[in-house]
Amino acid sequence: MRKPCCDNKEEMHKGAWSKQEDQKLIDYITKHGEGCWRDLPKAAGLLRCGKSCRLRWMNYLNPNLKRGNFSEDEDDLIIKLHALLGNRWSLIAGRLPGRTDNEVKNYWNSYLRRKLIKMGIDPKNHRLSHYLHIKRLEFLQENNTRSENDGVIFDAASSCANKDQQITSSLLDLNSLP
Repeated sequence: MRKPCCDNKEEMHKGAWSKQEDQKLIDYITKHGEGCWRDLPKAAGLLRCGKSCRLRWMNYLNPNLKRGNFSEDEDDLIIKLHALLGNRWSLIAGRLPGRTDNEVKNYWNSYLRRKLIKMGIDPKNHRLSHYLHIKRLEFLQENNTRSENDGVIFDAASSCANKDQQITSSLLDLNSLP
């Protein structure tokens, strides 16, 4: 069985990092490299857990991290990669030099996902929202501003809506069974 990472939890610091702790971590990693995160706190003279040191270095102190706002190119790449890979944030971040998986995930959840929703795109499957698509076609039909393609699309959307209603009624029938 593996020994716990922190021998004496009473002596460990928790919470915000001080500037002195940050500097000790930077100095140690600059001189010795990353190495074994489990042994690093003791060797660097820190009263922190190895995991805490690793996360502090990877997400905040590493000089290779890119700071500041995401560019339009990065936004587009994140959206495309999310459509392809889903929520595999470390793989997505690997394609964005200097960005961490945590930073990319937070940016997706706080900004990009909402941006797609406002555009009428489902952020889970990156398709035009079915509801918005049908509403658009209904509007076009009401105003007689339909093009040839809209007729074909409207017929397809109508058949999808009919199938949705059939499935819903079938499920309701199943729920009424004893």
